[in-house]
Amino acid sequence: MSLSEVLAGIILVALTAYAVLAGADFGGGIWDFLAGGPRKQQQRALIAHAIAPVWEANHVWLILAIVLLFTCFPAAFARLAIVLHIPLTLMLIGIVLRGSAFMSRSYGGGGGRVFAVASLMTPLLLGVSVGAIASGAVGSARGGNFFAVYLAPWLTPFAWVVGLFALACFGFLAAVYLTLEARERELQDDFRSRAILFAALVFTIAALGLMLSPQAPLVERGLLATRWAAILHMGTAAAALTVFWALWRRRYRVARVAAVAQVSLILWGWGLSQFPYLVPPDLTIANAAAPRITLELALIAVVGGAIVLFPSLWYLLKVFKSRRAA
Repeated sequence: MSLSEVLAGIILVALTAYAVLAGADFGGGIWDFLAGGPRKQQQRALIAHAIAPVWEANHVWLILAIVLLFTCFPAAFARLAIVLHIPLTLMLIGIVLRGSAFMSRSYGGGGGRVFAVASLMTPLLLGVSVGAIASGAVGSARGGNFFAVYLAPWLTPFAWVVGLFALACFGFLAAVYLTLEARERELQDDFRSRAILFAALVFTIAALGLMLSPQAPLVERGLLATRWAAILHMGTAAAALTVFWALWRRRYRVARVAAVAQVSLILWGWGLSQFPYLVPPDLTIANAAAPRITLELALIAVVGGAIVLFPSLWYLLKVFKSRRAA
């Protein structure tokens, strides 16, 4: 494995961490928007209590992925930032508005509707951007008019199905996590039923995405024709079935671990499908990489940062998320 492949793998790990941690925060916003029933206010209070200590810390994974991308693979970063500047800019605006609205609401200043809408918009646009990359449309955008270069690559059925899939995955993760955050049986049951519903929705949208996969040839080949495809599908299916079983039996810790495994395997399936391409069909990990000295210094910085980051995150979770702290 080359140094550039190691750093590309770290980017994928960072995106995975962002999906299973910050993704659940966005999913909390979805359930804040859909809160209802006699325990509507309790549901929103639980969501705020679960998100408040960690939502800013979880963005460190997105920052890491972006910094490594423009430092280690500047050609790929430039292509993505130019062709996908509209959905990416809207996504960043959604992140800022969501955080601002959450803080404003926490201090009695309103902003609940902005928080909820931004929580829906941001993961949708993130998924749309991933779908546009996976389909190869971003790498194929050349010349032409404004629509052909800056709109057409992400205004495709496959890209929007991937966007809906990301939205469903984040809502699914949040509902599973909230079953463990809740202390009252009634609140646990509220989010248990929603977790089961969104688990079924994730499966349905995944099947639709597979039907549209001819629009993304590398993904289609990776998920259907490679040697590791069967292992990936079996692992993902086993995780999904474990989630259903654990939710049915109210084994919420097991459900959380299985849900994380399921979403992680899905992301790694995408990464493996388009390997060795960063931006199909022409920018590979090798030809988009920065000079070796840059890669070496970036890896040293990642290792040094990890020495500080992981103990800090562990302590944060220990203080605010342990049963004893609660």
